[in-house]
Amino acid sequence: MGRKFANASALLDYLLDRCEIGTESPFAYPDYGSLPTVAEIDAFVKAISAAERIGGVTVVHATGRRKGEIKLVRLADRGALYAHLGRTPSCQIADRAREELLDGLTIHPSLREASLRAVDAWSRNQSWCHIASKDVSSMRTALELAQAIIEQRHLGLDYRTFSRRIAGNSKSLERLEAVVLRLVGSVVDLPPAGGGRAILSTLGLERFGPPLLLSGALTLDGSVVSSSLPYIGIPPNEIRRVAVSRIPAYVLTIENFASFNRHIIEADAGHSGLVLYVGGYPSLATQNALRVIAAMLPDDVPFFHWSDIDPHGTWIFRTIERTINRRLLPHLMSCELAEKWGEVPSRVVRLQAGEASDSMISDLVDYFSRPEAKTLEQEEIDPVIPEAARHISI
Repeated sequence: MGRKFANASALLDYLLDRCEIGTESPFAYPDYGSLPTVAEIDAFVKAISAAERIGGVTVVHATGRRKGEIKLVRLADRGALYAHLGRTPSCQIADRAREELLDGLTIHPSLREASLRAVDAWSRNQSWCHIASKDVSSMRTALELAQAIIEQRHLGLDYRTFSRRIAGNSKSLERLEAVVLRLVGSVVDLPPAGGGRAILSTLGLERFGPPLLLSGALTLDGSVVSSSLPYIGIPPNEIRRVAVSRIPAYVLTIENFASFNRHIIEADAGHSGLVLYVGGYPSLATQNALRVIAAMLPDDVPFFHWSDIDPHGTWIFRTIERTINRRLLPHLMSCELAEKWGEVPSRVVRLQAGEASDSMISDLVDYFSRPEAKTLEQEEIDPVIPEAARHISI
């Protein structure tokens, strides 16, 4: 259904806008209610009549007591109307933008495909990830930042330093964060949702990340850590200074800080296992530390992960699973718990069935492909020692 306009130029531009997004024979109506004076009506009619005379539009007039009034205006010849308005077709603008966007850039094929999707959107006078064709420079900067991340030129740098070195402005990444993440996500696996800083942290874009918290029978620089301490915290890249004073019955990584504390105090005050707080989405430094821990322990020590029962939790699980390169089991993460205690979220992040077929969390991933899937925060569940390790720790 066509819109009403009191401004003739806006009406004519609207017809071309609709044509550019694929609407066949678009039309619009005059808004006489917003044209209170005869002079304003005359100016409106004069402008529409001028477009009609050059063949750009067809005018349908009313009949009956409103005979002679413009009833609706329909696009007739877009080329004639473009020329009449002095407007450049969006497809031509997009062609020029494409040349400017990609000139001299060497980027990953998936980034190039994404940039061409942006150009396609611009050809229909639409934005891509909130970037319009008039802002090609921003899109080019986003491509440069994304390519630098894919090439791992961000490692060891903090957020703003990386932005300044690549884009020449310390705030460019902050301004274009959503676009950069969308571009990077076309090449590497990213969390299904979450804050931009946290997601970039998983890729290693942080210089001063959060500490890694560990609870268990530990030594630090060869000295036994007192059992009176519930846990210790270290920079993840200092993990080689830590060792176990006895082989743990299990290793458990935990997403939530409250659940970490409850587990080590309520479920395993005797430090039978090695329990680690990974701080939500594990940073690259934390992932590297987990890889070291996995390599230092015998193969028969079971590894578990405990997260929220939601799509984000499955992504964290799969990230740790890939990182440690050994069998990882879900702890208190099941479809049954979600169905019994969870709720259908108001904002749904849908996963694809079968996308984690080689993972121990595949059942839960498949569950989150269903529209009626429920989620459950891990704080809602009381901590227990993992079932597969309970007989060892007793």
